[in-house]
Order: sequence, then structure tokens, then C-alpha cells
Amino acid sequence: MSSAPTRAGNPNVKRAIIGVGLLVLIGILAYQIYRAQQPPKGDDPHNDIPQLTAVKTYDFVGGQHTTDPVHYAQVPPAGGPHDPTWDDCGVYDRPPRNENAVHDLEHGTVWITYKPGLPTSDVQKLEAALDTVKSGKIMLSPYPGLPAPAVVTVWNAQLDLTGADDPRLPIFLKFYGDGHTAPEAAFATCKGGAHIYASPDKP
Repeated sequence: MSSAPTRAGNPNVKRAIIGVGLLVLIGILAYQIYRAQQPPKGDDPHNDIPQLTAVKTYDFVGGQHTTDPVHYAQVPPAGGPHDPTWDDCGVYDRPPRNENAVHDLEHGTVWITYKPGLPTSDVQKLEAALDTVKSGKIMLSPYPGLPAPAVVTVWNAQLDLTGADDPRLPIFLKFYGDGHTAPEAAFATCKGGAHIYASPDKP
């Protein structure tokens, strides 16, 4: 006398288990495809450092390339749509074009801008401060129309400085200099870019 098939040995149960497994796999695959299609974002730009309470933070997404001119609300810009070509990092004696410099920010670059006419000694102090950025992803440039003598910017975070001796600058660089707010800092560089300057009548 044969015994009745166990529940686990029932062909219908096996088919149901396989079906559920396939649905789970399809769901996981669909989610991974969805995630891959989303523009990358950086980590939280906020901080709880008392000296950095004046830092302005934003929520720009990455991966938005355009060859069209872009109007940025921030001076200088701190993220947003940008040109597919980034500028080579380093020290500039003229303002780079916004749309290209923003691409550098997306790569994790620290950009210090200063008002034209800032004394050479102060510009040298700003450059020396940037030497502390371990990644080497830095830009320094004059920038007309700044709201402060100098402004330090990374993707999604920005601080107006009172000048080259502002004691908050090294604190900002220590917290934000690792590029953690930038969507592509982990795998992108600012080396080997172009040298595209702003038009004479426009930052």
C-alpha cells in the first residue's frame, strides 16, 4: 500500500514555489534596471558642525548633461544641469564657464571663487588652503558678482567667506573635501578636462 505524496513532493506545490521564485527574481531585476536609470545623487550635504551653520545646502541630482546655456540661481552655481565636458582642475586666472565648472563639482571638485581684484597674497592663501584637499580635485578662479569676497563650493553645499583668512574655510574643506556630496566623486576625475572660459560679458 503506497503512502500519499507529501505536501513538499506535490508537483503543484513545486510549481508554485518555482513560480514565486521567478517572480522574486524578476522583481529584483526590474528594480536594479530602475535604479540604473535614475540619475546618481551624492550623500547628505548637511552637517552638524557649529562653525558651519552658514553653509547653504541644495538637492541637485547628477547626470543631467546639456549643451545649452544654463541659468543658475546660485552665484557661483552649486550643482544642476551642466555641459558634458568638464574643465581641467587647477588654478584659473579667468572665470571658467559655469556649465563646465559644474561638471567638475559633480566629479567631487572643490571650487573656490574670489572677487576680481582680491590681493595676490590672499589668492595665494586660498590656493594654499586648497592644497589640503587630499583628492587633489580643486579649482580656484576669480568670479565677478560674488556675494562675498570669496565663496567655497562643492556639489550641493556652499559657504560665503569673509576672506582668505576666514577660519571656517579649513573646517569646510575637512568636512566636504572628500567629495561625499558629489554623485560621481568615487569614480570620476577632474584631470584631463578642457579649459573653457566664460564669455567676457557673462560669468
